[in-house]
Amino acid sequence: MAEELKCVIIGSGPAGYTAAIYAARAGLEPVLYTGQQPGGQLMITTDVENYPGYPEGVLGPKMMEDFKAQAERFGTDIRYELIAEVDFTGPMHKLRTESGHEIAAHAVIIATGASAKWLGLESEQRLMNKGVSACAVCDGFFFRGMDVAVVGGGDTAAEEASYLAKLCPKVHLLVRRDEMRASKIMQKRVMNTPNIVIHWNTEAKEILGEEEVEGVRVINNKSGEESVIPVKGFFVAIGHKPNTEIFKGWLDMDDTGYLITKPGTSLTNREGVFASGDAQDKVYRQAVTAAGTGCMAALDAERYLTEKEII
Repeated sequence: MAEELKCVIIGSGPAGYTAAIYAARAGLEPVLYTGQQPGGQLMITTDVENYPGYPEGVLGPKMMEDFKAQAERFGTDIRYELIAEVDFTGPMHKLRTESGHEIAAHAVIIATGASAKWLGLESEQRLMNKGVSACAVCDGFFFRGMDVAVVGGGDTAAEEASYLAKLCPKVHLLVRRDEMRASKIMQKRVMNTPNIVIHWNTEAKEILGEEEVEGVRVINNKSGEESVIPVKGFFVAIGHKPNTEIFKGWLDMDDTGYLITKPGTSLTNREGVFASGDAQDKVYRQAVTAAGTGCMAALDAERYLTEKEII
């Protein structure tokens, strides 16, 4: 027989933990399933300097420990397991964990986040947080006055390069083809920024450095010629993939898999199912905005459960 719960939160980044804090304080008795990576993307982030309340900055894992402790303080039941399957036929939402445990939940808050796409280089993983990043807004500040490289040809890469160009003397934009996929306005912005150098038909072969990034070895796809570009920061901007696979067929999502919510709310197309954080936000993708939508989801869930006279 399935375990019956008022509110289940799927995911444990800033959105999931914030939803848990609000839900617990509202008497929703939330159960939070952490998923494969408890703490989300913040667990692979070193210094976080742009989250309010940490004037000296904070390590990403420490910040997630603080969020978790606050959620637990108000009674959140945190379970270190993965939700493997959902059935949102309703009105009770059925969930099954990886171990086969079955749950029936009145309200479900999704906070499964999104994962950055990587190039797959060994040196990329080895130098993660030692000069390699997937977020210029998060980490660009640490590279003020230094030359950096950005990989990608879409809007994300154009935005990252433009942002970094305000902080860095030179930004090397590595574009795999002889054209960019970015929108015309973003391409124009990049090409009109004098300290962005575009390297066409160029792929990164290896990020150089032992303890920190010192450069990148690239190859020209047309000529086959290899060269080294000296940089201190290497930003991968080839997109993000929302962790929403298990919701396909149940929830409305865009063509890249981001969940679609009713504007100004966390409501999905299924009654009693709410989406928050990077699983539904492909624009901002910041810890503080994820936390904000986690709060929204908990408040929306509280209203829903109150209307249904469940709490």
